[in-house]
Amino acid sequence: MAIRVTLDRMLLERRMSLTELCDRVGITMANLSILKTGKAKAVRFSTLEALCKELKCQPADLLVFEDEDEDGEGGA
Repeated sequence: MAIRVTLDRMLLERRMSLTELCDRVGITMANLSILKTGKAKAVRFSTLEALCKELKCQPADLLVFEDEDEDGEGGA
């Protein structure tokens, strides 16, 4: 996947557990876990906004773009 979620790093930096973040943001553990493990296909702006507000960060702190074509195997 070209977009990687760095929620683990942000939680570690904030010394916050996934359970604590779930309680503070109002997102189910299952949904937050899917996001954290990179299995999510989409993220609602409202979810991203709630995470950024609680973690006091910017969206770019949670989402990283990695170009999959850099290895020379993709493309036209």
